[in-house]
Amino acid sequence: MSDRDWATLEKTDWLFRKMVRRFVKERDRISVEGISLPGLLILHKIIREGEQRLGDLAEQLDFTSGAITALTDKLEKKGFTVRRRKEDDRRTVLLDITSSGREMYARNSNIGARCITLLFEGFKTEELEQQNRFYERVILNLEGFSDKVLESTELNQGSHEQNRSSTSDHEQKRLEGPNERKYLSY
Repeated sequence: MSDRDWATLEKTDWLFRKMVRRFVKERDRISVEGISLPGLLILHKIIREGEQRLGDLAEQLDFTSGAITALTDKLEKKGFTVRRRKEDDRRTVLLDITSSGREMYARNSNIGARCITLLFEGFKTEELEQQNRFYERVILNLEGFSDKVLESTELNQGSHEQNRSSTSDHEQKRLEGPNERKYLSY
């Protein structure tokens, strides 16, 4: 990979991380009747598919178990959801929507569509399809991402030669070259 290609890769990394940070920052500023957008996602999922196990919600919506707990606490406190234990397995907690939650979601059901149209306004269908393919590839690249990076940190604690042999020629060239990076990296 040439230095020019590496510069493009660094810029892509920077813009991707900036986009994610900006999205999360903006999303977290939105409160709909005291509920964040991820809370609305939970209500929508229950409306579509019925009561949900908390662990399943976390997995399917890509939230941590702590985030799901915090979100469901707020939803329950507002009276929009209720937790129930399964009768045949008391360890399993299910989340269901209340009539108040259904009414609140119905009043605000346009919010999701508004978010999507604002985010992707101006893109042609072909561009959106191309983005879909790119996002799918990045998602695949994220499989095992943390494990692979952590392996590198373990190798870094070993000998320099061991680290050098596990690092690609391109990565090693970037490590040894002058530190004239335009974009902030890790």
